[in-house]
Amino acid sequence: PEELPGQALSVAVYREGGIRCCEIGTVMFGHTDVASGLQVGSTGKDLVRLAFPRRVYTQSHVDYLAEVIVHLFRHREALVPRGLRISCEPPVLRHFTCDFEPLEAHK
Repeated sequence: PEELPGQALSVAVYREGGIRCCEIGTVMFGHTDVASGLQVGSTGKDLVRLAFPRRVYTQSHVDYLAEVIVHLFRHREALVPRGLRISCEPPVLRHFTCDFEPLEAHK
């Protein structure tokens, strides 16, 4: 997906609740076609991974995460950005080091 929804959700979760998560999909497995500028090689799914190490977090941490996700869902129409685009992409391991900008900034 061109709007990179998994990455946009990861950004929203971090901005709203300070929770780090990881996009697994277009950003991680795709690349930008030099000729067309389009994202290619995607899995067709944009997922977001939240990893919990064992015996580190309490139930209150999990409850907080759930509250943030529910809040984002209830206010999804007001979320900014509505999507992202890659503004700078390194040749390898782009999901670790590429730069993003909101789609609104690109229009």
